[in-house]
Amino acid sequence: MNPLSTRVASLELANPTMLASGMMGETGASLVAIVKAGAGAVVTKSVGLEPRKGYENPTLVELEEGYLNAMGLPNPGIDAYREEMLVARSAKVPIIGSVFATTPEDYALLAWKMQDYGASAVELNLSCPHAKGLGMEIGVDPTAVRRIVREVKQTVKIPVLAKLTPNTHRLAEVGKAVEEAGGDGIVAINTLRAMVISVEAKRPILSNKVGGLSGPAVRSIGVRCVYELYEAVEIPIIGVGGVESWRDAAEYMMAGATAVQIGSAIGRKGLSVFQVIVQGLQEYLEREGLENIGDIVGVAHD
Repeated sequence: MNPLSTRVASLELANPTMLASGMMGETGASLVAIVKAGAGAVVTKSVGLEPRKGYENPTLVELEEGYLNAMGLPNPGIDAYREEMLVARSAKVPIIGSVFATTPEDYALLAWKMQDYGASAVELNLSCPHAKGLGMEIGVDPTAVRRIVREVKQTVKIPVLAKLTPNTHRLAEVGKAVEEAGGDGIVAINTLRAMVISVEAKRPILSNKVGGLSGPAVRSIGVRCVYELYEAVEIPIIGVGGVESWRDAAEYMMAGATAVQIGSAIGRKGLSVFQVIVQGLQEYLEREGLENIGDIVGVAHD
């Protein structure tokens, strides 16, 4: 038996690492490259109903402890993304389609198309912190989240995961809304609202002014959110935010995550980060005399 194998809803992963949405998920070829690098599953970039250009440059700032970005959800639209999904499916690991919209009906339509394209599950982006009228503006309202998840669950047969924002004091309440609506899992967290100002230009660097902070700077917040959600819900939780080492992954899992997503670390560490984390987790299990990675999930609550 593979000691690193894990299960998220009905998804079987050879190891608990996943590509996070927003990093190298633009094309089928890039998703395949991530699988070859060692990921147990991959998540596409967030796709909407229509093509979207996104914000003007600058859209990304590299910081000492991560990245600040305000891309504006650029994507080719769900119909054009069909070809990328066909390529990605050759990777033979779970492919999770990330979608964003403004209404429950549109979320459901996008999810149905992702299912039709061969997605193993769908991830509802309810947490983008910088796109007006989308993401976080919807995801902080438990009633809206419940309505969206319920509509999608009534439309598709594949697992439905909801990606939540840390930018709310109602996180546990939103998580419960996902569970009550029949959601199969929670992804936590998305980026935090943040800003960087150029002291030379005397103005915000990003064209959108406000962006989403990712990387090691947000890891402790992500761990706290996973810990709180684990005590509030019974459905699986996927931890994301600043995972760059096996220790980071283990910390999230001990807080209650069944798997972890990796995004910013690809830019900071390279594609080898997946293999390094997987090997580190394997060695940790051996040192601790543990038979399966699931043995450490939620142990920080004992």
